[in-house]
Amino acid sequence: MLSENIDVVQKKISGAACRAGRDPSTVKLLAATKSVSAARIREAVSHGLKLFGENYVQEARTKIEEVGLGVSWHFIGRLQTNKARYAVRLFDLIHSLDNEDLAMELNRRAAAVPRIMPVLIEVNLSGEENKGGITPDALLPFLEKIAMLPNLSVRGLMTMPPFFADPEKARPYFRRLKELGEEIQVRNISNIRLEELSMGMTGDFEVAIEEGATIVRIGTALFGPRRQCIANSG
Repeated sequence: MLSENIDVVQKKISGAACRAGRDPSTVKLLAATKSVSAARIREAVSHGLKLFGENYVQEARTKIEEVGLGVSWHFIGRLQTNKARYAVRLFDLIHSLDNEDLAMELNRRAAAVPRIMPVLIEVNLSGEENKGGITPDALLPFLEKIAMLPNLSVRGLMTMPPFFADPEKARPYFRRLKELGEEIQVRNISNIRLEELSMGMTGDFEVAIEEGATIVRIGTALFGPRRQCIANSG
């Protein structure tokens, strides 16, 4: 079943990329594994998946140890500042940087490892208060500050549009994120490389790819509906 789901998703990724005149290899499939067991993740690895995303640091710590080497882990949830010291050691990319306090702490903790921590800036394009992300108007000044932090490397942008039953309604949000990236990129800010657009999940990833997504975060389409789990924190 999992192998079939992976095949279906990969074919949809290829189809969406081709419709947009893009090389399918420019789109990374990130398996979103919140509440997915380590055994299930190892099964996904056996079917060729190598990129996994976790929402909670504590949950990820256990899984990363159990799954072992040979895969890449991204943090895709809202990261609490007090978990930064773990995040810089566990993850290859953090998708959800959206405030200066977190940036400063990630920079400090990365320097102690030492490493350069790749990050994406989360942008809140919908204005929904229950979602993280910096406002579009605040993005440029925020990036100019982050560029001064030597142990952070900004690699791109991330967004989560509102939920729509019709994925076409999410298209303007994806398009706007790409436009923001292009507007920032031409400024050639040192230490800012907006190569990645993390956008699109199970319900709308094909539209996201058509609008330029380079990372799509897929959970339900791969693993089925998420089971209920005990509340956790980032």
